[in-house]
Amino acid sequence: MTYAPAQLRIHQFAALLPGPRLIVTGAVHGSERCGTRGIERVLSELDSGELTIARGQLTLVPVTNPLAYSKGERNGERNLNRNLQPRAQPQDNEDRIANVLCPLLARHDVLLDLHSFSSLGEAFSLIGPANNSGALEPVAHAAHEQALALRLGPRRIVEGWLSTYAAGVQLRLARTQPSERATLLNTALSHGVGTTEYMRKTGGYAITLECGQHDDPQASRVAYRAIRNALAHLGLVDAAPPPACTDVEFLRLSEVFDRHHSDDRFSQAWASYDVVAAGAPIAVRHDGTSVLAPRDGYIVFPDANAQPGNEWFYFAHRSSRDIVGTTA
Repeated sequence: MTYAPAQLRIHQFAALLPGPRLIVTGAVHGSERCGTRGIERVLSELDSGELTIARGQLTLVPVTNPLAYSKGERNGERNLNRNLQPRAQPQDNEDRIANVLCPLLARHDVLLDLHSFSSLGEAFSLIGPANNSGALEPVAHAAHEQALALRLGPRRIVEGWLSTYAAGVQLRLARTQPSERATLLNTALSHGVGTTEYMRKTGGYAITLECGQHDDPQASRVAYRAIRNALAHLGLVDAAPPPACTDVEFLRLSEVFDRHHSDDRFSQAWASYDVVAAGAPIAVRHDGTSVLAPRDGYIVFPDANAQPGNEWFYFAHRSSRDIVGTTA
């Protein structure tokens, strides 16, 4: 299919019987194409009649950032999945997309956002917090979100993104002078808001599915299977509901470490979810200070090319929250 940088191609299927409203997005980042391939496969099945939406509504957005997709790069003019909100006076490509995407998300109940990553590793889901009425990320449908995550396919599920990001913002503000913050996008909580956070903000629930490495053919199959499983689990199609995963690795992001200086370096080449023991060396600061693992856990999202003052890597550990028994 052709995806013009100046428009969004949106496919919608509305059944004559009521049911949930599901939206599936791909290529929020233009270099992450597995979601596009998975969505296109489902579209082909819908067009041929092999698959029919029996209840509710399905919206498919194969390429959410067409400019970034046409460039084959993560961003068009900036990261669409940060500081996502409507703009009265849009300034760039991503602002203009947000003015279409945000109202579209708000008209749905559930979001499945399909991504991939640069390093090797297994697929995983990112979910929101437990139900709460706090100011940071209030949630009312955690049980439904958990139940869906357990049925998408991947066994690894991760929580804690926005709260960990918020803690990092506070550390960043304490460490830097106002004059230094002009080059840092990540000194505002709003910068941590992407598609799933925006969806929860509007009263829905959402999952980010990281389907695998960018160029791994298996990643598009993970995306396709997740869409089909979501349709069956939510009852949009007449198919047997998928069983819940029982071999779950449920992790919680707990800390973010920034790169302070261009000479800060990792002690070895890390991949996401590499296991580290408490006290193990992770990195070395430019002044020779060692960065050690605060407890037994996992390295997440390591970025050897991070700009000074920005996120370098996240740290995760096993979550104590029980989601395996979720049946919603």
